[in-house]
Amino acid sequence: MRYSKLFGKTVREAPSDASMDSYKLLYQAGFIRESTAGRFFFLPLGIKMQQNIMKVVKEEMYKAGAQELVSPVLHPLELWKETNRTNTAGFELMRVKDRRDAEFALGGTAEEMFVDVVRKFQISYKEMPFNIYQFSTKFRDELRARGGLLRVREFIMKDAYSFDVNEEEFKKEYKNMGDTYSRIFKRLGLDTVVVESDGGYIGGDYCHEYVVDSPIGETNYLTTEDGSYNAHEEVATFDPEVINSNDEMLPLQTVDAVRGTSMNAGVKFHNMPLTHQIKDVLFVDEKGRFILAVLRGDFDANELKLKHAVKAITLRHATAEEIVSALHSVPGFISPVKIHDLAEKNVNLVVVVDPSLKTVKNAYGGANELNKDLLNVNYGRDFVADIEADIALAKEGHVKNGKKLTMKKGIEVGNIFQLGYHYTKLMKGAVFTDKDGIEKPYYMGCYGIGIGRTMATIVEQYHDERGMTLPENVAPYKVHLIAIGKDEAPFEKADQLIKLLEDKGIEVLFDDRTDVSPGAKFADADLIGCPYRLVISPKTGDNIELKKRTEKETKLVSMEELLKIFIL
Repeated sequence: MRYSKLFGKTVREAPSDASMDSYKLLYQAGFIRESTAGRFFFLPLGIKMQQNIMKVVKEEMYKAGAQELVSPVLHPLELWKETNRTNTAGFELMRVKDRRDAEFALGGTAEEMFVDVVRKFQISYKEMPFNIYQFSTKFRDELRARGGLLRVREFIMKDAYSFDVNEEEFKKEYKNMGDTYSRIFKRLGLDTVVVESDGGYIGGDYCHEYVVDSPIGETNYLTTEDGSYNAHEEVATFDPEVINSNDEMLPLQTVDAVRGTSMNAGVKFHNMPLTHQIKDVLFVDEKGRFILAVLRGDFDANELKLKHAVKAITLRHATAEEIVSALHSVPGFISPVKIHDLAEKNVNLVVVVDPSLKTVKNAYGGANELNKDLLNVNYGRDFVADIEADIALAKEGHVKNGKKLTMKKGIEVGNIFQLGYHYTKLMKGAVFTDKDGIEKPYYMGCYGIGIGRTMATIVEQYHDERGMTLPENVAPYKVHLIAIGKDEAPFEKADQLIKLLEDKGIEVLFDDRTDVSPGAKFADADLIGCPYRLVISPKTGDNIELKKRTEKETKLVSMEELLKIFIL
């Protein structure tokens, strides 16, 4: 490719709103341009890099036994209605109507579409398991697009779906895909941490994200120093310190407590540690249920864990008015003790207790009356749970399996998770014929990689003060060739070299401009970041100047030496 003819040249200025290095560099190097917020043009250099990433993914998916197809971008809305996703994912679902008033969703994910195409075939257990995938444009009505390609509203995703006869067979494919993802990201030059994560409202025991450590990442995860445990902060668990669980229970007491309504006000008033205080947080879900989260005072409620515990889609904090009118309690003085007796009869109240309260005896907290507290409160004796579940938010400094947890940040580039029977039991006819002749639902898994986000993450990891330093597997061209001189000889020699290299399958970006200084050409080469820079000039004579993008030194090599370097 001759640079003089390339559509999308380098520029020196980055967009004023570009805070991420990847956005600045991809823009300046002529790889991308923004259309509207969160939607990007991929220019010729960007497309080549994107295609190189996809090539690696395709090769590894092929080795793993997966088969490629492509589904329509417009998903018939009735499919989403079958699985109730018009309600559960409506906040980012984009809809359109055609001229016949048929409703469609712009594909944000493709579970329903893949199940729909599979159920069009009469499949027997002999044809299973199988894994089908696609590269397709996804649309998500993100509230806040930011970071260039890191958080967008339109993007290409590789999404794969496995279909198995049961959970035991699914586990084999889950491991297969996990190993495949590790190989993909390694080939792309990314060191990933496999992090336990949340499977969404579907839940499930198997869900992992592939995270690249980065200070600009939006994924916060907790890890032990030896890396034996890695979990997203939303799902991380820890081992609460045992406080005084062997103490003898003392009689429950009600005392006057003219204090503020915060947890710290309780600590100061009673002169007792936060660990001995009971924390009560009242939520309301989308069904109007009141959810009282009860846990040890030094822990915070993890709203995602709480949602899963009560099978809620959304939660919001109850208002002060609701606390008074529905529960007949008082903000800052809520207590699980006799709370069901106080609540209005028509109120659906669910008390969820974290097992951390088993580690402390004779706790203290509110008494459901203004300026009244309870002392010597004991879980199991003075109140019970409607649901006991781990709802505590893990934090840095907590301990897991005897090892301290530390918080890290990273960029999620891929995820794999269990779907189980969720979609196949909701969608009629999503069945195969088992060896006993009985029709059974498929057991599914889902595996995604964001191509644009992976591209941006590579740039975040591979750049310096001059520009990108792209790995060979993903760079748009392996060689950036520069000709310098006032006569035709260097340019003619460059043309000969290009033919030799391209005959060997080595693609070349040739800076053939005659009206640009050598310094400007070198700066552009550094910005674009191809792995090798070659220079032909009157000074190089019969040789060629070779420089790796990641190294400072240059050296002169003959044509024969150069071919050996690239071919080997």
